[in-house]
Amino acid sequence: MRNWQEMNALTLAYLGDAVYELWVRTHLLELGHEKVRELHKQAVSYVRASTQARVLHVLWPELDEVEQQVVLRGRNAKGGHPKNVDVVTYRHATAFESLVGYWQLNGQSERMGWAFSHVDRILLHEGAEKDVASECK
Repeated sequence: MRNWQEMNALTLAYLGDAVYELWVRTHLLELGHEKVRELHKQAVSYVRASTQARVLHVLWPELDEVEQQVVLRGRNAKGGHPKNVDVVTYRHATAFESLVGYWQLNGQSERMGWAFSHVDRILLHEGAEKDVASECK
């Protein structure tokens, strides 16, 4: 297999997307979710671009120089984006997926575990923010 530096950042993101999706599905089962409809609803909250972008924002200060290079390549990669999300959020989500792809290719499962350990806390915080916003209406 080629070195990660020779790969297009979107290729890294393609791999990272699959790895993250598998982690999310496994994680939800470990949390005790069993109904498929519930699993899907929960999974969407994990994999949506805004969640991935927020995870990247939290991780950024702790990333080493190489990881930051991977993120910047992923963020700057040229590609389309869905209409239901703004381009900046989508590019940050792509950057997160590129980072996950990089970790996968380099066998850095501990680093991935460290990164993924932040996701539940971020989602919990995001849910609390939405609850407060709905109370203010």
